[in-house]
Amino acid sequence: MNHTLQTAAAYAWRILVVGVVVYGFFSTLGRFHDVAVAVFLGLVGTAVLRPSADRLARVMPRPVAVAVALLGCIVLVLGVLTLIGERVAGERAGLQQEFGHGLGRIRHWLEGAPFRLNPDVLNDLQSRIGQYLSSHRGALLSKALSGADRLVEIVTVFALALFCSVFFIHSGDRQWEWFCDQLPQRARTRVRLGGRAAWRTFTGYTHGIILVAATNAVLVGLALLALGVPLALPLALLEFVAAFVPLIGSPIALSIAAVVALASKGPVVAAVVIALIVVIGQIEGHVLHPFVMSWAVRLHPVVVALSVIGGAIAAGVLGAVVAVPLVSVLWSVLQALRRTGGSDPAKD
Repeated sequence: MNHTLQTAAAYAWRILVVGVVVYGFFSTLGRFHDVAVAVFLGLVGTAVLRPSADRLARVMPRPVAVAVALLGCIVLVLGVLTLIGERVAGERAGLQQEFGHGLGRIRHWLEGAPFRLNPDVLNDLQSRIGQYLSSHRGALLSKALSGADRLVEIVTVFALALFCSVFFIHSGDRQWEWFCDQLPQRARTRVRLGGRAAWRTFTGYTHGIILVAATNAVLVGLALLALGVPLALPLALLEFVAAFVPLIGSPIALSIAAVVALASKGPVVAAVVIALIVVIGQIEGHVLHPFVMSWAVRLHPVVVALSVIGGAIAAGVLGAVVAVPLVSVLWSVLQALRRTGGSDPAKD
């Protein structure tokens, strides 16, 4: 009995320590939101572009290889955004008319079976929305103007992320070695071991989640194009971005696609898009994640769900995105250190 209590107490205090560390990390993340986002994006960029820069460095100087890898990535991203912007601008006039008719179809659908809403209720709702927009025009304009400050903030974050990526890709390993050399002698080997495990897990997770997100985006884009749903490319891009939040990101993005399909093509096509949510969820959960995420640490779905929700509560959207890779990294470091038996491998 005493042995059982001692074992339970040992695990309890470890769990409490991990909980305090995670909470403190996300609290700090929330306070230094912009810096944390920039560093995280810099690490993601390093995980994605470091292999390409290493290959290019075999045939050209490393600074040139880093510049080529970064510029190639920037050109690719800007090219995709330009293509999507051109498609949206080209479809704008038709979309306005199509959505106008679509809203009329939705209203007619709500007035019929099985909802049978009173037309006066819908008219009153439309009138209230118009009155709200008119009475809060000043506040809405103020928010729109504050969006300019937000744009400057976003540009600053991306500039800092690019700056971090340049140095991480060019000499991140040397920076890590310098950091380890500042530690006490007896801790250096274990810190190096944990750092290697952490980076291996982070790069594996990053490559895996990008592949999963790209696969989801391609499937969604092809399905929406086949169904004739407008804004297929922007919705596919939204699916790509949303897939970085495991479990809940893809359903939210596809729900928006279902609303667009309902407004533009009617309830039948919207029902097909809703069925698409189920199909892609099954493919992602039972095929892509088990196969692709085997590169990194595979976490139980309950752990993933708790991590995402806890991260979102602590630090919003950023916390939801960072939570799963953070837990994966911590678990991989724990496993790597446990395999050494708590001793310094250099002394064994």
